[in-house]
Formats: sequence, structure tokens, C-alpha cells
Amino acid sequence: MNNKSNRRFAYLMLLPAGLVVAAVVLYPFIYNFIISLSNMSMTNFHDWRIIGFGQYVKVFTEKLFYSVFAKTIVWTVVNVLFHVTIGVFLAMLLNRTLPGKGIFRTLLIIPWAMPQYIAALTWRGMFNYQYGAINLIITQYLAMSPVEWLRSPFEAFTACILTNIWFGFPFMMIIALGGLQSIDKSLYEAAEVDGASQWRQFWTITVPLLRPVMVPAIVLGTIWTFNNLNVMWLVSNGGEPADSTHILVSYVYKAAFNLYRYGYAAAFSVVIFVILLIFSIFFIRRTRGTEGAY
Repeated sequence: MNNKSNRRFAYLMLLPAGLVVAAVVLYPFIYNFIISLSNMSMTNFHDWRIIGFGQYVKVFTEKLFYSVFAKTIVWTVVNVLFHVTIGVFLAMLLNRTLPGKGIFRTLLIIPWAMPQYIAALTWRGMFNYQYGAINLIITQYLAMSPVEWLRSPFEAFTACILTNIWFGFPFMMIIALGGLQSIDKSLYEAAEVDGASQWRQFWTITVPLLRPVMVPAIVLGTIWTFNNLNVMWLVSNGGEPADSTHILVSYVYKAAFNLYRYGYAAAFSVVIFVILLIFSIFFIRRTRGTEGAY
């Protein structure tokens, strides 16, 4: 009887959190899925009806989906690769005994701590062709011609990637630094006694022991980057030039709030969710990221 009372009390304590999750996660998700099966748009906003999987057919039969999806893959892979590489490199530097390490750690966390909206608009100004700081450095210090960052598709897409790399590496740095500080120093001492080089120590000690920490961080970073609307939308000014810099999430945003194709946008968002869900499960299982290091 006592155990039943304890279980009831535990469920009672979990009830408020469960109601909040249902209100802010489950209900919007279910409602979005219902809309994805409808013909809702601006013209029939109040009298829409269920039409089945017609919106999903439109998503997969449009050639634009595949070009934007390929661009999203490039965007995600390049960003996450640089996030992890720069983050781990800086974490290894900060894990050493350095003068002013606290100051450097504070400065390096600024990109992640700043509001993305303000910082993205600042970066857009820095990429301005006439008076931007990037072209100022290129012309005055590198003696090169100014680049039309925001007027050409490749340059605009590159500008968005550079901006997001600046945003994302501090998160990986913090996670990697925490993982490095948990590694027993005696392992490196024993490796030095055995004559292992620094490079050998990195691959045989650091990488395996960082894996349980970094794999979940990479999954989170991939999902955040894949769905990063702020940087792509604000730096490229809504996919300019000529909608050539869109990734999936920015195209969905335009379809919903610029073109008012609500059913189509809802179906598109469900497709994005399924893509990320499959990736997360496959990546974690493939890398065995949830297994302990010891």
C-alpha cells in the first residue's frame, strides 16, 4: 500500500510538467500534422479540409526540394565540421596552463552568448559591399578586390556559413573542455612513459574518451544547424539573391509566412522532422555515442 501511495505521489508531482509538455510540444506537433494533411492556405484559411497526403506528394515531386535539401546537407556538414574542429582545438588549448585563461574563455564564449538576431544583422552589415568590415580588411590588408558577398549565390551562401561557424564553435568548445577535464591525467603520463607522441595520445586517449561527450553534442549541433533559420534568413535577407541561398527551414518559413501555403509548409516541416529523427537514431547507434568510455 505504501508503494502505491508513493507512485501516486510521484505521478502527481509529474502531472504539471506533463501538462506543460502536452501543451507546448504534443499539441502543436499533432496540430501541425493535421494541417499537413489539409489544403489550408490564405484563400481558405477558415474553411480548409483534409485532403490526405497530397501536400507530401507536392513536397517530393518539386525539383526545388532536392536542390534545397542538397544545399542544406552542405550547410550542415560544413558548419558542424568547423564547429567541432575549432571547438575541440580551442578546448585543448584552454585545458592547458595558460596565462589569462579565464579572460580567453570569457571572450570565446561571446558568440554563443550574444542574441543571434542582433549578431546576424551585424554580420550582414560587415558583409556589405561598400562599407562592410570584411571588404575593408580584404582591400586594405590583403590587397584584393572587394567581394560582392550578398549579391551572388555562392558568396551569399558562404557568408551565411562563415557567420554560423562564428556562432557555433563556442558550444562545442565548452562541451569538449568539460570532457577533457574529466580525463585522468595519469593516462597521458603513462603514454609518455611508453614513448607515445602527442598525436598518438590524441587518437588513442583523447578521442575515445571524448566520444561519449561529443556524440550527443554533435547530434544537437546538427539539429540546431539544420534548423537554423535566424542566420540564413537574416544574413541573406530571406534567401536572396533570387531565393538561391535557402535551406529547408528557411524555405518552409517562406512558404508559410510569405507565400501562405500553410498545408504545404506543415507537410514540409514534418518531412524535416523525420529526416532529423532518422539521422539522430542512425548516428547515435553507428557511433555508439551513448556507451561509456570505460
